[in-house]
Amino acid sequence: MFIAYYRSLGQVRNYVLTTLCIYTALRISDILAISTDDVYDFENNRVRKTITVTEKKTKKSKLVALNKHVIAALEAYLPSAKQGKPLILNSQTGKDISRIQAYRLIRAAAEALNFSQRVSCQSLRKTFGYHAWKDGVSPAVIMEIYNHTSFDVTRRYLGVSQDDKNAVYVGLSF
Repeated sequence: MFIAYYRSLGQVRNYVLTTLCIYTALRISDILAISTDDVYDFENNRVRKTITVTEKKTKKSKLVALNKHVIAALEAYLPSAKQGKPLILNSQTGKDISRIQAYRLIRAAAEALNFSQRVSCQSLRKTFGYHAWKDGVSPAVIMEIYNHTSFDVTRRYLGVSQDDKNAVYVGLSF
């Protein structure tokens, strides 16, 4: 929804931002630190298939594979990308946007889409894990992707509900 919202408005930078938030599981501070050189091979005029990110919070380096949705968003943004600049650029200042501005962009989309709950950049990060889990990805792998040191944190991200637990009880057959 968020991705389609900004894509339909033709706001390519915001489309890229929301796509990265949902499909990379990166913290907003790490997304905002990505430069155009991290995601684009300007010499060959194409999007890279992977990026290396050093997380600000953990100082750990991680390799992130970019899926078809992220690549499509980045391809749409390539014509306006400026080499050696922040990827998510404030068009007025020429610098990267702030975390607060990123939150405002996500919040604006949530309001336009009539979300009743509070939605933030972190909510979109959690969306990644929830959908990965629902698609059958092991919570241990999701924990690794998030770089969580505690499974309890990952469990809270996944939003395991009583309905989810009931589905396991009812669905098991030996």
